[in-house]
Amino acid sequence: MGGLVPGSRNGIQQRRNSWQDGVYGTNCPILPGRNFTYILQMKDQIGSYFYFPSVGLQKAAGGFGGIRIWSRPSIPVPFPPPAGDFTVLAGDWFKTDHNRLRLILDVGHNLPFPDGLLINGRGWNGYTFTVDPGKTYRFRISNVGLMTSINFRIQGHMMKLVEVEGSHTLQNTYDALDIHLGQSYSVLVTANQQPQDYYVVVSSRFTTRVLTTTAVLHYSNSLRGVSGPIPGGPTTQIAWSMNQARSIRWNLTASGPRPNPQGSYHYGMIKTSRTIMVVNSAPIINGKQRYAVNGASFVPADTPLKLADHFKIPGVFNLGSMPTSPNWGSGYLQTSVMSTNFREYIEIVFQNWENTVQSWHIDGYSFFVMGMDGGQWTPASRLRYNLRDTVARCTIQVYPRSWTAIYMALDNVGMWNIRSEDWARQYLGQQFYMRVYTSSNSYRDELPIPKNALLCGRARGRRTRPF
Repeated sequence: MGGLVPGSRNGIQQRRNSWQDGVYGTNCPILPGRNFTYILQMKDQIGSYFYFPSVGLQKAAGGFGGIRIWSRPSIPVPFPPPAGDFTVLAGDWFKTDHNRLRLILDVGHNLPFPDGLLINGRGWNGYTFTVDPGKTYRFRISNVGLMTSINFRIQGHMMKLVEVEGSHTLQNTYDALDIHLGQSYSVLVTANQQPQDYYVVVSSRFTTRVLTTTAVLHYSNSLRGVSGPIPGGPTTQIAWSMNQARSIRWNLTASGPRPNPQGSYHYGMIKTSRTIMVVNSAPIINGKQRYAVNGASFVPADTPLKLADHFKIPGVFNLGSMPTSPNWGSGYLQTSVMSTNFREYIEIVFQNWENTVQSWHIDGYSFFVMGMDGGQWTPASRLRYNLRDTVARCTIQVYPRSWTAIYMALDNVGMWNIRSEDWARQYLGQQFYMRVYTSSNSYRDELPIPKNALLCGRARGRRTRPF
């Protein structure tokens, strides 16, 4: 099916409304020359996010942008209003056309090494952030790339972390910040150095060859361009990155989207109902490279899963086709859907036995990052969980031959995509859908199908709703 689903928005929870999620399991593609209007409500959210095209490898061609959700005027923010607010969309870049990249994957090969990195669509020193001396600015940085973790830093300047994907954080200061695929961070930077131009640097992490690009931090009274060596950053060090990730904590006294402090939700005191193990792998299936979750390599159905579920169309997917623990046999193709229930409180353990960093995203939710470490997760690993002030976010990394565990309250009914943010892995099967079910037909729990919902596949010819 051709066309474009332009509206996938990393981190926007679409409360009660997976109809608007903009991925293949929820929405039909928008055909060339046609349009579709999403109706979004940024309910109970603040923070920094981004949108991107979700079909095929169209993300490689751009089409992404930042999303800023402000706190309501009556709710205090735990830092003074900055003098300016910059969006930084950084990531890897390929000279090869996105259709060609998709063909490379379709025939069973891996993507080539990226040709470079971009900052806001520009190469070396191609983008300028202008600041006034003595003032403080907010930088909202997202990794919008296809396959590469990045490190972000600004020559001669420290960065105060204030927000991660909708959570106000303890305001730790960093001179360099790792940002994995699909993640978003907000930092405050004060222009407190000599008035001149400084490098804004993005470099690749965990790659055999280090890619680097720069933008310019320009003091408004500067008479001198960028100079000196480009500041170096971490390259392949895993422990450095894991220690930094563990240092990111919730600001318990700060308000989030509501007036009550974030710390008033005692996530660590709630008993989980079950543990779901999620193990990524890279099987060869039918002679081609695929990627899998618990052995199941996702293949899209001919009809969006949400429509098939709503209209009760048989044969599109089977509930429970996504295993909740690893299958140590060979990989297999499956339109995998995990069955869960509304208001469950679950633990998910992402176990990574591969030698590459994984980045996992869950649509429709924010979850608590309980812990991460090397080796095999066991129940004894819970003794090292952060039960008090871990951060809530929507995209999390899993280091090579390591695990990451999360807690998540299933408070959002719908059909939700859980995927690798490495876009080749996602395209070749490292994703699945989680159906969060309630028997209630109340609009309080889930909104009705939109009147303008596109109907395709086996849902074509059906009716949405009259009003």
